[in-house]
Amino acid sequence: MAALTIAQDEKGWLSTETMDFVARYLDLPPIAVYEVASFYTMYDLKPVGRCKLAICTNLPCALQGAAVAAEHLKKRLAIGFGETTADGAYTLKEAECLGACGDAPVLLVNNKRMACGMTPDKLDGLLEEFK
Repeated sequence: MAALTIAQDEKGWLSTETMDFVARYLDLPPIAVYEVASFYTMYDLKPVGRCKLAICTNLPCALQGAAVAAEHLKKRLAIGFGETTADGAYTLKEAECLGACGDAPVLLVNNKRMACGMTPDKLDGLLEEFK
């Protein structure tokens, strides 16, 4: 998993060629690498925007307003889950539990930065910060 994370950080996403390299480097069958990369939502198997926003929609986050936050992002960015804005700036993803249920709803930015308690106003502020 660490090797896939490093590869994705360097390349921006995990192409088959990149996953094959990781498999050779770790002396693993390529399928073992593909299985891990396709199972975990933090890995991108196609190009993503410069800013990837992954919002948790699991039950604890949903109970604290994740659906409202997700709909706000979809409307504001004019994209749905799994889509990238036309300018390549943002990709919106639906995330599995991010392990911060007490701070719900949570958003993970580029797999590195956790944003908590994401209301529509906080989301707007975050998007302004990225401009």
